[in-house]
Amino acid sequence: MLYDWIKALHVISIIAWMAGMLYLPRLFVYHCETAPGSDSSERFKVMERRLMRAIMNPAMIAAFVFGITLIALNPGWMSQGWLHAKILFVLGLAAVHGMMSRWRKDFEADRNTHPQRFFRIMNEVPTLLMIGIVILVVVKPF
Repeated sequence: MLYDWIKALHVISIIAWMAGMLYLPRLFVYHCETAPGSDSSERFKVMERRLMRAIMNPAMIAAFVFGITLIALNPGWMSQGWLHAKILFVLGLAAVHGMMSRWRKDFEADRNTHPQRFFRIMNEVPTLLMIGIVILVVVKPF
């Protein structure tokens, strides 16, 4: 029963993390349209900061904690290729999270140098990683 609770909390954490990972780049796209220092720009800064600090960071930490706990409860998984690939994809997702954090700070300091198109493309990266992760966990192809 403990395993089921940990797995449920892991999935809830992932859903919250992914919601932020998909929404923040979209905010960046719209933020690019605003003039630095404008009321709209300042509003986006608040939204981006709150999303990162109140949702994305805690959700990512919880996903890692519950995920590591699931592995600890199932040590046999460590010999399976699907888990190694999943961990690689999750580390990629965490790296994108870190880049988004840096971009948020650039917007906050009115130093963004990326065009809207860049953020539109980056908005797809978490989706592709998520698709890979879900396939690895559900199908376990190797």
